Amino acid sequence: APDEIHWSQCNVNCGGNCVFQWHSQDGKIVYMESDNTGDVDLQARACLRGRSMRRWINSPDRLTKPMKRVGKRGEGKFEEISWDEAIDTIASELKRVIDTYGNEAIYVNYATGMYSTTGKQPGLRLLGLLGGYINQAYDYSTHMLQVALPFMYGSKCSPYDNVHASSFSEAERASDLVVMFGNSPAETRMGGANAVWDFAKVRESVTGRGGKIVNIDYRMNESCSGHPDEWLPIRPGTDAALASAIAHEWIANDQVDKGFLDEYCVGYDEDTMPESAKGQNKSYKDYIMGTGYDMVEKTAEWAAPITGIPAERIKQLAADIAAAEAPFICQGWGPQRHTNGEDTSRAICMLPVLIGKIGLPGTNTGQREAEPPTYLVGSLPFENPIKTAIPVYQWINAVDHGKEMTATNAGIVGADKLNNDIKFLWNYAGNCITNQHGDINYTHDVLADESKLEFILVWDTVMTDSAKYADILLPDAMRSEQLNMQTQGYSEYYTAVVVGGPAQEAPGECRSSYDVCADIADKFGKKDAFTEGKTQEDWIKELYEKTREKDTELPTYDEAMEMGVYTRKNPKGATIAFEAFRNDPAANPLDTPTGKIEIYSETLAGIAATWELGEEDLISPIPVYTHGFTETDVPTDEFPLRCSGFHYRGRTHSSWGGIELLKEVNPQEAWINPADAKERSIKQGDKIRVKNAFGEIELLAKVTPRVVPGTVCISQGAWHDADMYGDRVDKGGCINTLTTHRPSPLAKGNPQHSNICQVTKA
Repeated sequence: APDEIHWSQCNVNCGGNCVFQWHSQDGKIVYMESDNTGDVDLQARACLRGRSMRRWINSPDRLTKPMKRVGKRGEGKFEEISWDEAIDTIASELKRVIDTYGNEAIYVNYATGMYSTTGKQPGLRLLGLLGGYINQAYDYSTHMLQVALPFMYGSKCSPYDNVHASSFSEAERASDLVVMFGNSPAETRMGGANAVWDFAKVRESVTGRGGKIVNIDYRMNESCSGHPDEWLPIRPGTDAALASAIAHEWIANDQVDKGFLDEYCVGYDEDTMPESAKGQNKSYKDYIMGTGYDMVEKTAEWAAPITGIPAERIKQLAADIAAAEAPFICQGWGPQRHTNGEDTSRAICMLPVLIGKIGLPGTNTGQREAEPPTYLVGSLPFENPIKTAIPVYQWINAVDHGKEMTATNAGIVGADKLNNDIKFLWNYAGNCITNQHGDINYTHDVLADESKLEFILVWDTVMTDSAKYADILLPDAMRSEQLNMQTQGYSEYYTAVVVGGPAQEAPGECRSSYDVCADIADKFGKKDAFTEGKTQEDWIKELYEKTREKDTELPTYDEAMEMGVYTRKNPKGATIAFEAFRNDPAANPLDTPTGKIEIYSETLAGIAATWELGEEDLISPIPVYTHGFTETDVPTDEFPLRCSGFHYRGRTHSSWGGIELLKEVNPQEAWINPADAKERSIKQGDKIRVKNAFGEIELLAKVTPRVVPGTVCISQGAWHDADMYGDRVDKGGCINTLTTHRPSPLAKGNPQHSNICQVTKA
C-alpha cells in the first residue's frame, strides 16, 4: 500500500516537543521518521526514546475500553463497561460531591503526560463550567525554586522565563567559564528541539576559545561523561555548603564587588541591612564569616567534609570563577529537590551576585538556562472560579486532613485555609497518584481508605501504577490518533507549530478527551457552553487563526495543514538576565519590596516568625546551608548510604516506562561506587535490594566510579511493581517507594532527592 505521511509531535514532558513524521499504510502506522524540513541548523529531530513512540501507540497493552474498578484500590482489577455507564457514573459522582461538599472538594491532579493545545484543557474547561476545582500551586519539577527565588529576585521570577535567567546562546556567544550545579541537558533536555542542542553549541564555543565547563554533580552525568576534567563530584544535598565556602574565599580575599552589592542588593553586610535587622549580626557576610547566628566560619576546610570536595579544590574553583571575565553560573532542578532546597537554590544564586557578574555579557543569575517564551498558538480556553490552590505535593495530605491545612502550616495559596478534604480526584494523562509522587506506601494507605478520597477518575493510554487506583478508568486516544496541534519546546534556536494527524484510527473504543468531556457536560445541561458549537477540530483551527491575526508571518491554516510542520528561527536571540536592571536599577527595579536583589528578605523573616513550623523546618531570611531533615539526609548505622534520583535517557519521567525494548537497553539499575559495592560483596549486574524506613525496592546493581562513594543513585520514573496488599517489595525499582512525603519547610514541596538507605544482595 502507498505511504501516507502525517505529522505530529512528542507531546510528553521532556519539554522538547520534537517532530514526528508518521508513515501510515492502510490506516495503520508502520514506521516513523523525524523532522527533515529546514536545514541542518533548524530541525526538531526526536531522540531515540521519542523514535520508539510507535511501540507505545501500537502496544498490545493499550487501554481500549472504559472500565470500572472491581478490586481494592491499587490491585489493578477492573471490568469493562460501556461509555454510557462510564459517563453516567462520572457525572453522577461529580454532582454528588459538588452537592455534598462543594467544588473545593474536587482536585485536578498534577500530570504532564500530554502537551497539546487541546490536551488537558477540556477537563479544566468542563470543571470550570461546573463551578470550579482546587488549583495546583507550583509543580514537581521546580517547586522549591518557584517559591524561594521570588524572595530574592522578585515576585515575577520564574524558572521558565528569559528575564531572570540568561540564555545558553548568550553563554555560547560570550562566556569563558560555565559552572553547572546538577544540570545535565543531555539527559533532561534530550532531542533536537530541546536545550541539549543549545548546550552542545555552548560547549563547542566555550572550550573552543580556551574556556571550560565545570559540572558539579554527585554522578558523572551524560553531559560531562568523556570529559572527566569537567566533573566535580559532590555529595547530594550539599551544594549550599560549597557555595558558602566559595563565598568565604571571595570575602576573605577581597574579591567581592562591594560597589555592586551596595547599589543593587539588600543584606550583604551591615551597610545594606533593613532597619528591622540592623545591629544583630544577621547579614549574609556575618553568616559566612562566622559572626552570624551559628558562629561557624564557612571556610573551605569547613565545607570539605560536608561536600566530599577537598578544600584545595574548593579554593581553586573559587579562584577560577573570580578570574573569569564572563562566568555563566547555572543550576539544574535537581539541587533544589531536597529538604533544604529553598536555601540551596538561593545559595547558588549568591555566587554571581557576590562578584557582580549579573546583567553583563556572558553571565547568568545562577538559575537554569533561560527558556524562550515564544509559543505561537494558545490553548483551549477555560476559567476556574475558585482561586484557592494547594502546593502540588500536598494533595495527598489534602485528602487525608485537608480541613486542617492552612496558609501558615501547609502553604495554602489564595485562602487562609481549606474548607474541605479532597473527595474527587481528576487525573488526566499523569502518573503522579503514586509512581511519580512521594512515599508510595503512605500514599497507598491513604487511598485504600475509600471514606477519604471517594472517587478517582483516571484517563490514560496504558495501565500505569496510578491507573490501578482508578474507580473509573478511561482509554484515551493518543495525539497521533486525532487532529492535534502544538508549538515548540524548550530550545532557543527555533520556534514552530505542528498540525497533524490522525495517522491512524484509535484502537478499540478509545476517544478524545474533548468528546468525552462534551458528553459529561451534556449530563449537566452544559454541552453548548462547553463546545460553543465547535468540534475539537474547529477549536484547533480557531486557535490557530486567532494567532495568525497577530502574527501574519504564519502560513494560512490550510497551508499549515498541508505543511504539517512550520518552523522559523527564534527572534528572541541571546538574552542577558537583568541587563536593564544592571544598566539602570532606578528605572528598572526588580519586583521585590525594595526593588533590589534581596540577599536578606524581611518577608521571609516574617514568614519564619509567624508560620507553624515543625522540628528542623528552617526558614531563613538569608541563604544558608543546613543538612536538611535528619530522618532523610543524615546517614545512620541502619541506613548508611545516601540515595538520590536522576533523569534517565530511557524515559521521560514514567512515560515510555512500559516499553520492553527500552527497558532492555536501559535497565533499571542502582548506581553504586565500587568501594560501597565491595563492602557488600555486590558485583555488576547483581540483583540487589535498596531499603529504608519508607520502603524496599529490588533492581540491578551498576557498579561504577561515576557516582561518589557513600551515595546510591537511582533513575526516577521506573514503574512501581509491588503487591500492595502483600509484602510491598517493589520489583520495578521505583525510587518513590523510598522517598519521604514530608514537605520542605517553605515551599511545602517534594524533597525526593533526600533519602538514606541500605543496600544488600537480593
